[in-house]
Amino acid sequence: IISNMISLEGIDSKMIANNLEPFEPTHPGSILKEELEFRGITPSHFAEQTGIPNSELNDLLNSKCPITTEYAMLIEAALDIEATFWIRMQADYDLTMAKRNKSFMEKLKQVRKMAAVW
Repeated sequence: IISNMISLEGIDSKMIANNLEPFEPTHPGSILKEELEFRGITPSHFAEQTGIPNSELNDLLNSKCPITTEYAMLIEAALDIEATFWIRMQADYDLTMAKRNKSFMEKLKQVRKMAAVW
């Protein structure tokens, strides 16, 4: 049995299927935009229905601002898609973007070095 085990030594952890990140992470606003289009709901009608200002909804649908907890709850009330879905998707997007930020990752590396001394 042991001889049938595959060693992962030397394999980049990013190449393991469960660790793969999308080339372009999906912003939850783009999913919301597709959902509104699928349901035939115009952004202006959705903004009116939810009370989200048109300009903020436009930024959200164009992936220029995050879905806040409050917006996630408003979206849930309007579309019956759980707020936790939107919040988790936003968190995943934010984590992926932070990991791709080279200067932040260098700062994180330095913090980890300093913390290891404590």
